[in-house]
Amino acid sequence: MQIELRSLLRGVPAVAALCGVRVDWGKRPQGDPYPAICLHLIGDREGHTLQGPDGLSQGRVQVDCYAETSGEAAAVARAVRGALNGYRGGGFRGVFLEGQRDNTERGSNEPDRAARVSMDFLVNWRESNA
Repeated sequence: MQIELRSLLRGVPAVAALCGVRVDWGKRPQGDPYPAICLHLIGDREGHTLQGPDGLSQGRVQVDCYAETSGEAAAVARAVRGALNGYRGGGFRGVFLEGQRDNTERGSNEPDRAARVSMDFLVNWRESNA
């Protein structure tokens, strides 16, 4: 799911126009310019029936949209939200926005702090398209 989600976001024209290929899992590469997106898998659980796993999983993915200004971070967040909220295709059985918050990164130097918009998405995923 991680490879497909990253590819999906990189392939959305509105996201690519703002971030290029700067969509990464876990952490941003040091020195990478803004705007950028960082993805975090917060939780993942496998679906079950009485016969065992059903092949469907649901995970919570936090999407952090970073930029030099809060306006730029909000623009990236709007592009991501438009691409993901309600998306269904490939192995994705449904991606839904759960919540959104605005923030800044911590740091000792105010001008060096990046603006950030964080969103949580529930991602319903099936490995095979069966």
